[in-house]
Amino acid sequence: MIRVVVADDQPLVRAGLAALLGAEPDVEVVGVAADGTEALALTRELVPDVACLDIRMPGRSGIEVARELCAPDADPAVPVLVLTTFDLDDYVFGALEAGASGFLLKDSDPEDIVHAVRQVAAGRGTIDQTLTRRILREFVQRRSLQPVTGRRAEDLLTRREHDILLLLAQGMSNGDIAETLVLEVSTVKSHLARMLPKLGVTSRLQAVVWAYQNHVVDVPAPGR
Repeated sequence: MIRVVVADDQPLVRAGLAALLGAEPDVEVVGVAADGTEALALTRELVPDVACLDIRMPGRSGIEVARELCAPDADPAVPVLVLTTFDLDDYVFGALEAGASGFLLKDSDPEDIVHAVRQVAAGRGTIDQTLTRRILREFVQRRSLQPVTGRRAEDLLTRREHDILLLLAQGMSNGDIAETLVLEVSTVKSHLARMLPKLGVTSRLQAVVWAYQNHVVDVPAPGR
């Protein structure tokens, strides 16, 4: 069962998301919050599998809450899916840099929102498909999540960590990676725990963006 906390300052949206997710047989909405401060406190108390956060909320924004929940020393650390009505680049960048595992527009199809929650709970990062190429290209062209260069990373990463990074960039979960490399899932998690700090990032999605940014993998060409 995937345990979820939903936070949104609009009562109708909050109730709608809770009803949508709660209707799924494998999802349980364990708490709802009306502002960022309440969302942070509730998430820390309940420790859900996913926190679904609106970006613009009173008290603390979804990005501020994500930064608290996804920090390297967060206790507990909770995966965050950011939901917003805005597709402004600064919001997307802010969510990624805060360590969020996913970013989705609220006007996405209901099945896409449910799928995104499952993806984040399974350890996969997700970005709204209409934003993915644009965001990756923007990071490659002008953003830097951290100071480690691609060449330096080749010296820092072990061969196994490099292999795992490439598979992460393909959207694979820990289970998929373990099956592909013939490893235990626990071993994959251990490699990830050591790899992320080496790259100067705090989430799987940031690691994928880093891989594109440093040309470890190439950004898909327009129209592909």
